[in-house]
Amino acid sequence: MIRRLRRFGLGTRILAALLAVLCVAAVTAWIVALIIGPTLFHDHMLMVSPVAPDSDVVTHAEQAFDTAWTTTLALALAVALAASVIVTFFLVRRLVHPIGEVQAAVTRVAQGDFTARVPEGGIGVEFAELMSAFNAMAGDLDQTERTRVRMLSDLAHEMRTPVATLDGYLEAMQDGVARADGETLVMLREQTERLTRLAEDISLVSAAEERRLSMHPTPTRIGDLLATAEAQTRSRYQDHGVELRVSADEDSRRAELSLDADRMGQVLTNLLDNALQHTDPGDTVTLRAEATDTSVTLDVQDSGHGIAAEHLPHLFERFYRVDTARDRSHGGSGIGLAIVRSIVTAHAGTVSAHSDGPDTGAVFTVKLPRHTTDTMKVQ
Repeated sequence: MIRRLRRFGLGTRILAALLAVLCVAAVTAWIVALIIGPTLFHDHMLMVSPVAPDSDVVTHAEQAFDTAWTTTLALALAVALAASVIVTFFLVRRLVHPIGEVQAAVTRVAQGDFTARVPEGGIGVEFAELMSAFNAMAGDLDQTERTRVRMLSDLAHEMRTPVATLDGYLEAMQDGVARADGETLVMLREQTERLTRLAEDISLVSAAEERRLSMHPTPTRIGDLLATAEAQTRSRYQDHGVELRVSADEDSRRAELSLDADRMGQVLTNLLDNALQHTDPGDTVTLRAEATDTSVTLDVQDSGHGIAAEHLPHLFERFYRVDTARDRSHGGSGIGLAIVRSIVTAHAGTVSAHSDGPDTGAVFTVKLPRHTTDTMKVQ
């Protein structure tokens, strides 16, 4: 039975159901009129002449009434049925058409075409909301697919260089062209560490996006975070000739948050490393903290290369680079800022970037709520 019903489309079944309703209504109206109409007419005829009415006159009048009401009612029901069928047909077409568009779009998405969209609005709020939700879903899938393709491409590129280097040196040593001296071993070690960092970074971001990031919040002073981040990056800044400053008043240093100190320290060191990659000798990078009653703001501001406006919305995406050649030459994986966003989001905070343009410097701002214990996403 179900298989037989599936042979007919939704429009056909809706039309058949409405026609059945109309037929039932017409038959019901006919039966009611047949039962009540003649009786009422006969009673009214007796009221006109209550004393010995002429039976022939009454019979003729009733026959005339029967003919009139049956003919009139039959014509009225037939016309009403025809009009209803026409109106129903157009309504069903209007109803089924957007459903067909949704079905076609769903089929395209199922086949991997995430650019499919359906026109919004038309036949009611519910359908408008459904189509809007579908378009939003398709847009998210399209963006995810684009990110996945770009990520795989960039990941392949990131892995190709160290793997090619390792393979080349190993082959050279195997052929006796190169020796496993101290310098060669250091270089090979650096390439394996690069691959290890890349794998760890991807694992961390994936875990955060899938809500599997392990978090261990403890009461932590902002001053301790600043001191740790400065200690971990000071030597690299000195080697590059870039000045690192730390700015925070005493109240801000004493401010305490419940957070994962290791993860948040990673946020600050990633931001400081990112600033170092985009500054030149003689530039200045400032790590600043400011606490209020409701939040703590951490800024990493540099006087370096700056960022063009078109890059700002994409800075925290995986593998996104403002200057591909420069970043790769510095050994970055292009995933550091994505890690920053993931960790900050897990702490119920926000991170943003601002720059007035190239050669004007940039500032990255992390804002954390003071009461993170209740809002922190502990996995």
